[in-house]
Amino acid sequence: HLFPGVPQGHPAQGAMTMDSSANLLGLDNAATPLGLKAMQELQSLNHDRPDTATNAQIMFLVLNTAGLTLIPTSVIAIRQTMAVKQGLVGFNAADIFLPTLVATACSLLSALIAVAAVQRIPLWRAGLLLPLAGFGAVVGALVWWLSRFPPDQAAQWMGVIGAGFILAVVAAFLVAGALRGVSVYDAFVDGAKDGFGVAVQIIPYLVAMLVAIAVFRAAGLMDVLMGWIAAAVSALGLPTDFLPAVPVGLMKILSGSGARGLMVDVMQTHGVDSFPAKLAAIIQGSTETTFYVLAVYFGSVGVKHTRHALPCALLADAVGLVAAVAVAYAFFR
Repeated sequence: HLFPGVPQGHPAQGAMTMDSSANLLGLDNAATPLGLKAMQELQSLNHDRPDTATNAQIMFLVLNTAGLTLIPTSVIAIRQTMAVKQGLVGFNAADIFLPTLVATACSLLSALIAVAAVQRIPLWRAGLLLPLAGFGAVVGALVWWLSRFPPDQAAQWMGVIGAGFILAVVAAFLVAGALRGVSVYDAFVDGAKDGFGVAVQIIPYLVAMLVAIAVFRAAGLMDVLMGWIAAAVSALGLPTDFLPAVPVGLMKILSGSGARGLMVDVMQTHGVDSFPAKLAAIIQGSTETTFYVLAVYFGSVGVKHTRHALPCALLADAVGLVAAVAVAYAFFR
């Protein structure tokens, strides 16, 4: 429904599915090799104008940058590590599971609507609406159920659900491999070997992005931008306790590693169990590195004209950031 230009059974479908699966599990850069493979397969269908992005490539990348995340695996691991360093006993690192899911769902939905509107893809189809409605019903039911508990108990339940879901997914992979006769360990090792080749392939584009980000930060533009945001929030009479986490969202658009460093800094400064730290974790788990993804993925296949990919992706990023702030207040305030 979303990729009418991709023939049924084309290898691009499998590659896009694998990339989406990695993003759903919150595996960050582990999804890059799969995404590059998907772009190569989609580029094989781009015969007329190889230097211009096709509708399918744009839809794939914008949905990729929206980054629906079921399990923010990397973020949960970092929070747990920080909690140990700060001597917190019984810390619930997975309590951001449901807030992240809600925020990233808002981002994905806005990305889908934006690209579909530009490409004139009809969304009012049962094949699209039924899965979206089912997903929304499950998330809504969880939110309603958790809203019946005090905030502390709700956070504990979110942690239990998140941890249980992670364990269930890992077990499902092992069981599926056993039933299909696949050596999961050997498959993992083969994938790790392929990762080195991918790293070499994307180095030129990665260096260019890192230099641009370094110039942006060294010039003080991040501080200027944060000053404008703080002034606007104060003028509107809104609470400002979320502002320490906002740089994480702004940096995440440019660099995942840079945003991860800012998130850790917020956790160290305010405490891993503080509201700004929880918000920073939600933002880190529910947004994607838009400029990095567009530069590396399009650059890897020689696409120079990205058409409406960047505006749609930035719109989804903005919606995801606002949704993360709103969800954090709803769950943790």
